[in-house]
Amino acid sequence: MELTILILLLPFLSFLILGIGGKWMSHRTAGAIGTLILGAVAVLSYVTAIQYFSAPRLEDGTFATLMPYNFTWLPFTETLHFDLGILLDPISVMMLIVISTVSLMVHIYSFGYMAERDEHYHKEGYEKGFQRFYAFLSLFTMSMLGLVVATNIFQMYLFWELVGVCSYLLIGFYYPKHAAVHASKKAFIVTRFADLFFLVGILFYSYYVGTFSYDLHDMPELATNLAGATWIIPTALFLMFIGGAGKSAMFPLHIWLPDAMEGPTPVSALIHAATMVVAGVYLVASLFPIFVEFAPNALHVIAYIAAFTAFYAAAVACCQSDIKRVLAFSTISQIGFMLVALGVCLPDPEVGKVAMTEEYADVNGLGYMAGMYHLFTHAMFKACLFLGAGCIIHAVHSNEKKYMGGLRKYMPITHWTFLISCLAIAGIPFFSGFCSKDEILVACYNFSMPMGIIMSGIATMTAFYMFRLYYVIFWGESYYETHKSEGVHAPHEAPLTMTIPLVILSIITMVVGITGTLHIFEFGNFISANGLSFATHTNWTVAGVSTVLALCGIGLATFMYKGEKTPVADMLARKFPRLHEAAYRRFYMDEVWMFVTHKIIFRFVSTPLAWFDRHVVDGTMNFMAWAANAGGESIRSWQSGDVRQYAVWFLTGTVALTLILLCL
Repeated sequence: MELTILILLLPFLSFLILGIGGKWMSHRTAGAIGTLILGAVAVLSYVTAIQYFSAPRLEDGTFATLMPYNFTWLPFTETLHFDLGILLDPISVMMLIVISTVSLMVHIYSFGYMAERDEHYHKEGYEKGFQRFYAFLSLFTMSMLGLVVATNIFQMYLFWELVGVCSYLLIGFYYPKHAAVHASKKAFIVTRFADLFFLVGILFYSYYVGTFSYDLHDMPELATNLAGATWIIPTALFLMFIGGAGKSAMFPLHIWLPDAMEGPTPVSALIHAATMVVAGVYLVASLFPIFVEFAPNALHVIAYIAAFTAFYAAAVACCQSDIKRVLAFSTISQIGFMLVALGVCLPDPEVGKVAMTEEYADVNGLGYMAGMYHLFTHAMFKACLFLGAGCIIHAVHSNEKKYMGGLRKYMPITHWTFLISCLAIAGIPFFSGFCSKDEILVACYNFSMPMGIIMSGIATMTAFYMFRLYYVIFWGESYYETHKSEGVHAPHEAPLTMTIPLVILSIITMVVGITGTLHIFEFGNFISANGLSFATHTNWTVAGVSTVLALCGIGLATFMYKGEKTPVADMLARKFPRLHEAAYRRFYMDEVWMFVTHKIIFRFVSTPLAWFDRHVVDGTMNFMAWAANAGGESIRSWQSGDVRQYAVWFLTGTVALTLILLCL
């Protein structure tokens, strides 16, 4: 475990090498350095995971929580101090696998995708920057790895902010494009706004509880603080969740994520699959025992917010024409599923917190395992979907679905890998999404019947809009064949550097799905709400109903979008134009935010504050400066240098002072 420090140092080293010396390197050299270093990070992550999960469990049946490195940076009290180190527990080790795997696939994929962009940057209005891109990728990967192995909340916050900075750099990578610059600023501002609440929550938590630690029971001296802080802990935790909601694009802080599609497609895959957007999920999972014990109601509020977000994003995804934005709203919806899974967990009725029993892990705490399982499976198939979308954009030179259609004949590898990922996210048996989504639905039904029904409906919508996307890309009327006479370039399969990651990710999706469906691989043996190993049991009632609903969604999408023409979809758009336009415009949430910021905040908050700053604060300082200057000018004549004048003033003052004293 001593080599785990290299998991953070190697990508940072890659960033320094490529950031400082990249301009003197060729494309191939820079890409090879970044990819090889990330390959080494992935190998170290796999070795760490094997060593960790193969080690004997503790006497209580849980995996040990290890800190190979930890040092105190700033001590305040015996329990309150800023620490920097590396923490290994089941979910952090799992995240190491997810982040390093997806990042490695993105690095390999970018070797072909970004090289082609650099070659045609004049034509497409981009900026050359292959080496710069790999430097930013390395820093982004290091930031997310540092976030998941943080030993305390404050260290998490440090890397949390660094992730935000890296997202700004990568989303706005094509800085000559106004849309990319606008999107990067939007992402930065929205997430910074949410992060303010995260920081306030941390300050509340640390002040009243007296620690930055995830575990409140590992220090007996905190017992007094905990007894007096039970009222503030739910508030602090919910404030921290708001920060996570910004990163994970929960409603209404979701507006930055669809616009983030202006960045390069590999960036979209990295942000949406394994890194930035799951930070909020990881935050709630890290604080899960505290939520369950001290703020179960706050946890349930998170579930309701996430459920609404999942529904909203699914509804918007059904009407988008930009394929990357469909996938973006799909990500928002799936992150909602993960947070719902965490939010529907309940404390054990006997102890009022997480119980150390297998029954708790399999019933009241099932959502924890299901949410983490879905995070793992979603990372693989969503990365495959985004990278597949990049291959499609590479072939047709557009994000819009009207320029696609019939691409299965020209891009067989992309077609089959995209189909596998669509089946996975739809929740079809023997694909990875089925295993994780089924457990989420079971956890929702354990919580309440209405929540289970709502999430089952959203799962059906997921199957519909994903296969709508699949059919409009790979089936239907071919844009190339109908516009061949106009000189449209024939679509073609992407190079091997771009298709190999698709094949690897789709294989992972299928292997995890088959082994999970047949219960050969039990995710609950590694990660659970209380750390105990348990074997999941397929609830065939829930699984059967969800599969039928998924097939209904797929069938409806097939009926409406498979043919060369889409008369039913066109008819519905004409019959309900306002609803279709509203969904296409994201139910005008961007306009709402523009109204709130410009008409309310800027007019009634920013403008008065600017006036106060300009007239009162600056006016006061300017007056003091004027008064000092005027006073100096008025007594300037006193400093004449004439000793006789000084003597007269001295004697006059002495006499006056003497008379005053005599009068008193």
